[in-house]
Amino acid sequence: MTHEPAETIALNVAARETREMNPVALLTPTYGRDLELCRLLCESVDRHVTSFSKHYLLVPDADLSLFSHFESERREVIPASRFLPHWLRPLPRVIQRKRRQYWWSFRTKPVSGWHVQQYLKIAATMSLPYERYCILDSDIVFFRDFDLSQFQFPNPIPLFGLPDEVVAAQPRHSRWVETSHELLGLPVPPLPASDFIGHIIFWDRQTTAAMVAQIEAVTNLHWIEALCRTREFSEYMLYGYFVQNNVRFSSVHRPTSSTQCVSYWEQLKLNKDELNELLRRANKDDVAFSIASFSGTPVETIRAAMKEHEATRTPQPSSKQTARRGALC
Repeated sequence: MTHEPAETIALNVAARETREMNPVALLTPTYGRDLELCRLLCESVDRHVTSFSKHYLLVPDADLSLFSHFESERREVIPASRFLPHWLRPLPRVIQRKRRQYWWSFRTKPVSGWHVQQYLKIAATMSLPYERYCILDSDIVFFRDFDLSQFQFPNPIPLFGLPDEVVAAQPRHSRWVETSHELLGLPVPPLPASDFIGHIIFWDRQTTAAMVAQIEAVTNLHWIEALCRTREFSEYMLYGYFVQNNVRFSSVHRPTSSTQCVSYWEQLKLNKDELNELLRRANKDDVAFSIASFSGTPVETIRAAMKEHEATRTPQPSSKQTARRGALC
């Protein structure tokens, strides 16, 4: 019988403990107007999502009291000021445009809450104590079980992307292709180009930190100031193009064309029957759906549809059956 050296055993144990101690964390930037949508998300996460460490809700400081009751052993509510630089501050709520809150500084023009949510995703991924993050917006609702153990460090994580998806008919996305490459110091590709915007997005902490370092090296600015000055950008496009153009970090990801989420982007509200039909048409691998808040679909309608869907669900296999099926795949 051969025996492994003590040093090798210790290293293997340490590696195993590292993997066990680094499950995926969930990130959700949100705010007061999305309170009830966020409640739905949290309820569906608690019901269907497993093998994650913490669910972090990142909220404006003024909305902290609205979300504090979501705190639990596995969910933490964090004020935005924890991640933002001291020079970027929220304007008073009475100063709004189209019901949007804005942040101001002496360094750049004011930026909206939509911009700030993107900064929070990046800053939280680098600052919080986990290696892998699953980013979920408030309007996502899980309707099937979703086990995140396969994505924990050091396993590769999905990089959602649609090749040759960005065309001139999508002017905002086309502009985001340009700004992503400019911020990263990369040559701007011709259109059509890849689009990395989707739901249920996975990020790696070290990859995010390297992306930020590259932005700062290219712009010679703090990365948040660089993004404030750019204004027209997408955090998912930045991350996707950084990974796509970096051999080291590409190996940490595996390309996929699915985020396992059914999306509804129209501006017409859905009724319960239409929402149920949307769920019936979901692919077998879809685990969640997203109804854009601007559609005006009432939260009560979504709840009613979810109640009907849960009542008709096919019973899930037991944990032993699931484990055996996974072993055979």
